[in-house]
Amino acid sequence: MNKSIALVTGANKGIGREIARQLTAEGHTVYVGSRDAGRGKDAVAGIGGDARLLVIDVTDPESIAAAARQVPALDILVNNAGVSSSERKPVTEESLDLFRRVYETNVFGVVAVTNAFLPALRRSAHPRIVNISSGTASLAASAGQAQGVIAFASAPSGALGAYRSSKTALNELTVLYANELSEEGFKVNALAPGARRTDLMGPGALATSPRAGDPAQGAAGAVRLALLPDDGPTGGFFSWDGTPVPW
Repeated sequence: MNKSIALVTGANKGIGREIARQLTAEGHTVYVGSRDAGRGKDAVAGIGGDARLLVIDVTDPESIAAAARQVPALDILVNNAGVSSSERKPVTEESLDLFRRVYETNVFGVVAVTNAFLPALRRSAHPRIVNISSGTASLAASAGQAQGVIAFASAPSGALGAYRSSKTALNELTVLYANELSEEGFKVNALAPGARRTDLMGPGALATSPRAGDPAQGAAGAVRLALLPDDGPTGGFFSWDGTPVPW
């Protein structure tokens, strides 16, 4: 693909920032989506290239609408903004309020942002949508049916139910959007970026463990899906290295 225009939500830190950095390094224009303007400005300055601040709160309809008005044309949407619980509790101890908060960003926010930017994406000759999911969203892995198939598969547990189930819902949305938009040339895929050194899950969680990897590695998988050729896959769930992940 030639120079493209991309939007990455939640791009002021972590994997989102690294996705934005890698896309700008390849010569693309990137809107750095950030809920906080100050942090977004700092991220844009650090990313360099043709990075541009776009203040957007994916849980606020007015913020989304205002952001969409600033982006008349778009080739790539990376739905990266996501939240989890600050404690690694089992689902039996997670509150309904936590489920609502997590789903508001990880599921409803993705629908709201995607639908708001569809008019801009439809102006592209090669529209791409990448949803940042999680290997922990795999139902096969959760049921213990993916041992030896994916590197992150471990013994089934009931931990982080709000986060994991929200990403499973996101996977289904990925397939639904891919089905609906396929005839318009869209490529819509979900990425499992792997355990990375970010603050998504809070202190003491998997993200800060010794086996968590460099965010740049996970981001590279998202960039690959964002720049897929026209004969590339759609409606898929892939690991950061391009390996298909069992649903």
